[in-house]
Amino acid sequence: MRTIGLIGGMSWESTALYYKLINERVRDRMGKLHSAPLLLYSYDFQEIKEMQYSGRWAYAAASLADVARRLEGAGAGAIILCTNTMHKLAPELTAQLTIPFIHIGDATAQRIRAKGYRRVGLLGTKFTMEEDFYTDRLRAHDLDVLIPSADERADVNRIIYDELCLGVVAAPSRRRYQDVMAALVARGAECIILGCTEITMLVGAADTSVETFDTTAIHAETAADFAIG
Repeated sequence: MRTIGLIGGMSWESTALYYKLINERVRDRMGKLHSAPLLLYSYDFQEIKEMQYSGRWAYAAASLADVARRLEGAGAGAIILCTNTMHKLAPELTAQLTIPFIHIGDATAQRIRAKGYRRVGLLGTKFTMEEDFYTDRLRAHDLDVLIPSADERADVNRIIYDELCLGVVAAPSRRRYQDVMAALVARGAECIILGCTEITMLVGAADTSVETFDTTAIHAETAADFAIG
């Protein structure tokens, strides 16, 4: 198997899911006691959040690129960035690598298109929902992207940072996400992208009338398949 380099800690709650899901996929495909060869660098997420909210994206890009190069130098055969939001900096990372970078947006879009959907509702951090780096990546796969209203986006973002990234899973927040997803479906969304790696902790298929696409699981499964070859 090929070794996967994971850039995680954004947050560690979802990075732990990556580790579990990748190894479950390898076990299910290969059997016996097989598990994935992985290299993990885990950030202090408080530092990353401060970079995000202060707009120090260039500094964050330099840090991520340095980590990616170090993982490649340590023997990684591909890089996985265990977060949706920080894919804003994917171009800066890929420019520094000679190995594949497995993009979470591409993996998710390919899974959606394979199911025949075209109009998608997107949940995520405010950066993922409101900026072009993610929605444009989905549109490049011929997907029509719907995002929640401004008030809904504020709540979705707050719940991610103030609750899910701290491991807090609250019933009122689940109901709020259910309402937001229902509003997207009412506007024509054929499916919902859980476009933050922590959202899967809160809601899933049982919380909406349409199919959900868990970016954490999709990304982890894609990484495992690459490792197996």
